[in-house]
Amino acid sequence: MSGKLMPAPEALIGLRLDMALAKMLGISRAKASELIRSDQVRLLNRKVHKAAILQPGDVVEVDEMDEEDAPEPVSEDMAVAYEDDDIIVVDKPVGVAAHTSPGWDGPTVLGSLLDRGIHITSLGAQGRQGIVSRLDAGTSGLMLVCKSDLAYREMRKQFAHHEVVKIYHALVQGNLKQDKATIEAPIGRARVSDFRFTVTPAGKEAITHWDVLERLGEATLVKVNLETGRTHQIRVHFSSIGHPLVGDHMYGANPVLAERLSLTRQWLHATRLEFRHPRTKLWTTVSSTYPPDLTESLTLLQSEAAAKLSE
Repeated sequence: MSGKLMPAPEALIGLRLDMALAKMLGISRAKASELIRSDQVRLLNRKVHKAAILQPGDVVEVDEMDEEDAPEPVSEDMAVAYEDDDIIVVDKPVGVAAHTSPGWDGPTVLGSLLDRGIHITSLGAQGRQGIVSRLDAGTSGLMLVCKSDLAYREMRKQFAHHEVVKIYHALVQGNLKQDKATIEAPIGRARVSDFRFTVTPAGKEAITHWDVLERLGEATLVKVNLETGRTHQIRVHFSSIGHPLVGDHMYGANPVLAERLSLTRQWLHATRLEFRHPRTKLWTTVSSTYPPDLTESLTLLQSEAAAKLSE
């Protein structure tokens, strides 16, 4: 028996197969588990069960489904943090990609906005119209999309010239020695995998500024200000200094800690965007709070850290 072959999307590496499949196909986790149990979904070259962990290089084989049974998935719960005639800033949930790409059959920001009847500029590459910056599917938080042609041209300039302030909060493993620092190290594709990136002299300039927000013993909560915007920049930079993001198995996170915290993705959230409005030129700030999965895991760590201090 054979079916559609899909390389494992890099954003979903490290997730349980049923969770990853649910995001890839835009179906419920229960439906994904049923497809695995009934052998309608397989991984090439190895036996699996629903709790198997998706690994770099895995290829998912899915039996063909009727078109009417597999509509293009959209994100119904993607909130809008800001909107006017020129731009829309969404609060992207985890499991939603910025746009379509090879191997990704899950919901996208662009597709979900178009499904809601929101007008998006036609400027930009096909399938990526209006998009001037991206978030990984496994990262939640604020993402800006352009509705007007004017906004697309202006915001592209701002992002290209590093004028946009992009603030993230990240939970990294271990206790960072400094209270604040800058990581300046070029990033390029890793030779071991098409999905991974690494610090390499042959890479592109990448600059990450960070400040400690809270120390929790085995992990540190940090505020990150990205001066550049390379793919996986925060994940790669913190891994390169020996402090991978909690839950980020692709870049060396401890799976035992992630399991204890019931965390199924990297602990990373885009919390704030600051930019000059493309039409009014007024400085504009949009903020976002943590989603439930990150809040729950952080609260658990805080409780454990407080208990150790009181011992």
